[in-house]
Parts: sequence; structure tokens; C-alpha cells
Amino acid sequence: MGEAAMARTVLITGASTGIGAATARLLGPGNTVFVHYNRSERQAYEVTSDIEKAGGQAILVQADVGTEAGCTQIVSSVRQEVDSLDVLVNNAGGLIERGALADGLRWELLEAVFRINTFSAMFLTSHLVPLLRQGQDPCVVNISSIAQRHGNPSATPYGACKAALDSFTRGAAKELAPDIRVNAVAPGVIETPFHERYSTPERMKVFAENTPLKRNGQDHHIAMAVRFLVENDFITGETVDVNGGLFMR
Repeated sequence: MGEAAMARTVLITGASTGIGAATARLLGPGNTVFVHYNRSERQAYEVTSDIEKAGGQAILVQADVGTEAGCTQIVSSVRQEVDSLDVLVNNAGGLIERGALADGLRWELLEAVFRINTFSAMFLTSHLVPLLRQGQDPCVVNISSIAQRHGNPSATPYGACKAALDSFTRGAAKELAPDIRVNAVAPGVIETPFHERYSTPERMKVFAENTPLKRNGQDHHIAMAVRFLVENDFITGETVDVNGGLFMR
């Protein structure tokens, strides 16, 4: 999406903070970006302001992606504004809470984790296919996680739902080809509000020490990977790991 690139229309879920916000700001200049948020209204307005200052157009969309009604609202909001969509970034997600398997996982927790991380991406991708097919080199980028690769005690359901998203990425890539490309990015430990909420400073230090590059990542590292997948029109069905070497294959 350089200066010579044609303007694109982009929808990014969970775009008010962290990886989503960094991706919105990176893809924003010269483009129209739907900035989705749920509760972080002030941060969402800051993102839209930055996009507009950089020469892009931003449209706020508020909805709870953890519900069918919320996802339907997002689809309706986009359809009301545009006739085509070039890029869908399924970024919204969350750990919800940590819990040990041996302690007995609550059914509602399992449902909540899968709704926000997996069901929303599946639903939005499916229901936005008509708009994507009208777009220019349309593509979907799902934000997965290193948790799907090696597991994470106390966050096993989260890793499982991200693994499901990884499988969905490959299935959707085959089913929607050649019209729509579908890829994913699997972040490692990224210093965002996500880890401020779910990981202690001590745990973050251990993560960095166990990473070959001896540091944790930043949100722009993931945003750049998303941009790479958007711009490279010969990649589909791939999951790009961005984790400083914490997981290798």
C-alpha cells in the first residue's frame, strides 16, 4: 500500500487498541478504513483522527463481535457505506480469563472464547464475501496466535480457538480461491494492552528471556506482517509467524 497504490477499503475488527490500532494506522493513509471497536470509544476516536490526519478516511463501527447480533451489525454498517471491500482483518479477540483445566472450565467461558476469537472471524468472512468479491485483489487476514503452536498452560482454550482459526484460514483460502486470498498472522508475545491485562511484568520478562531475539514484540511488527500479506498477491492459505524466534518450524 505504497503511495502509488490504488485506494483500498479496509475493515479491521478490534481496531481501537494494540495490534488492531497499529494496523489501522499503517493501512490508513490514502485508504478508507472501518475502525471497529466495542468498549474503547476514546481510543477508537484517536485512531480515526490519526488516519484522517495521515490522509485517509476512517469510519467508526461499534459492536460486540462476541454475539451474532454484533457481527451482523458490522456487516450491515459496512454495506450501508460501501459497495465493495478490499481487505478484511479479523483481529478482534481476547483471552477472557485464565483457568486451569483441572479446576473445571466453565461452559460459558469456552463459548465466550470461541465466539470472540473464532466464530466472529468465520461469520464476518462468510457474510462479507459478496463485498470482497467486488473488491480489488480482495483478501482476508486473520490474527491468530503463537498459543496455537505450543500451548499455553492456563490459556488452553484460547490456544485451541486460535488453532481452529488457523484451520479455517486454510479452508477458506481453498474455498474462496481464486477470487479472494485468505491468510493469517500468528503473533508471538507482543507488548500490547492484551498482555497488560493477562500477563504480569515477571511473566513478560520470562517470555523475553526465552525468545532468541531476547525481547518481546511491538504492535507495529504485526501490522507490517499484515501489510505484507495484503500487498503480496501470490500468497494464500499461509500463516506467518512473527515471534522473534520463540517458535520455529
